[in-house]
Amino acid sequence: MKHLPFTCLTILVGIMSFTGATFAQLPRAKTAPNIIFILADDLGWSELGCYGNRFNETPNLDRLAAGGMRFTQAYATAPVCTPTRIALMTGQHPAHIGITDYLDTKDEKFLSPDYVTLNEQLKKAGYHSGLVGKWHLTGDYSQKKGEPAKHGWDEVICSETGYIANGDYVHPYFFMPDVQAKIEGEYLTDRLNAEAVDFIKRNQARPFFLYLSHYAVHTKLAGKPNDVAKYKQKAGAGTNQNNPELAAMLERIDDGVGQIVATLKELGVSDNTLILFTSDNGGERNVTSNAPLRGGKSKLYEGGIREPFVAYWPGTIKAGSVSDQVINTLDIYPTLLELVGVQPSANLVLDGVSLAPVLKGKAGPIPRTLYWHYPIAKPHFLGGRSAGAIRSGDFKLIEYFDNGQVQLFNLSDDLGEQTDLSQKLPAQREQLLTRLRQWRQKAAADFKFTTNLPVKP
Repeated sequence: MKHLPFTCLTILVGIMSFTGATFAQLPRAKTAPNIIFILADDLGWSELGCYGNRFNETPNLDRLAAGGMRFTQAYATAPVCTPTRIALMTGQHPAHIGITDYLDTKDEKFLSPDYVTLNEQLKKAGYHSGLVGKWHLTGDYSQKKGEPAKHGWDEVICSETGYIANGDYVHPYFFMPDVQAKIEGEYLTDRLNAEAVDFIKRNQARPFFLYLSHYAVHTKLAGKPNDVAKYKQKAGAGTNQNNPELAAMLERIDDGVGQIVATLKELGVSDNTLILFTSDNGGERNVTSNAPLRGGKSKLYEGGIREPFVAYWPGTIKAGSVSDQVINTLDIYPTLLELVGVQPSANLVLDGVSLAPVLKGKAGPIPRTLYWHYPIAKPHFLGGRSAGAIRSGDFKLIEYFDNGQVQLFNLSDDLGEQTDLSQKLPAQREQLLTRLRQWRQKAAADFKFTTNLPVKP
């Protein structure tokens, strides 16, 4: 895929065929809402002001939460980015797809075009789709096997065409060499925000699905110098806590949220637009603190998988709502399909649940059991270990594959996972461990953990 000069835009037009349904017949929405899904990269649970952070400045995201619903128990499907993005795009657990770790440049794995991605499903309701930013669902970019152009996007804008390790936030972008700057000294997050606003303006007359996928705040951290200088002057500025570089990068994401909301209001489509904001995994502990949570990116402790999650839809989602409902990245796919009245393809089994009743305030607590599967050949460079986990109710169990260690925590009174109850509560330990292993065995039998399973007819 080549980028058009000065526009960083490739428009892909195609008609996809779909079949059948796997859940109850849904009424088509009378007025399908526009959908904007904003994903930050490596943003920890406690980085936003509305989640208690008093150093970072996120006024626009805080206003979004104040005008909508903030979730306190939202989870990424994995402690690293690629598997979580797999869950978002397919609605299936990454263990079912066979991609359970991040993909690097030597990895031959990719998200097969045989999978029906979320944007392809929304096309059935007439949605025009746009990806702005990070994809990272392919390993060897030179093969172009899993690039977004093969997954039915109508527009692909400023998305990497090379491996994206180590960050790159000022033009020229090494992982997008064909992208030309629109202004001198262009900063990547600002560019993505501007492209998102332009996408909204171009498509205001029809239902649209915008996936704004930021590369920030992934390391190596690189904030805009003036922003960094401002935060360095703030009381409490540090390195691994109250990090001025991270705060500066987050401010650019937050500024984009403000631009988007202002644009929607200017165009008169704010009340018919759903905005969702979250992150793909926890923050890196070498550059930030995820306190009060334990651990961070690459680990199955809460710091690696619990995320901020904000939903905003004026007139539909009650302003100032706070939900303790346990949710997962996997839930986004079925939620959006229900909200717009789209049937999933007949042979597609979704692993999440629809949160539409929760967003509309029409549901009590939904019992959930969540699973994580993170087998890695060697320890992650951030210290992560090969492991699996289960959360059921308030109890969470982690099983390490390298040495068989098991840890059990009660999150209701031990959010920081400091007290291992595995010896004190042997019955609870065995029950959860058995359920985790049974889930893993079933998934292994069904999908072998290694192959891209086609689901399109």
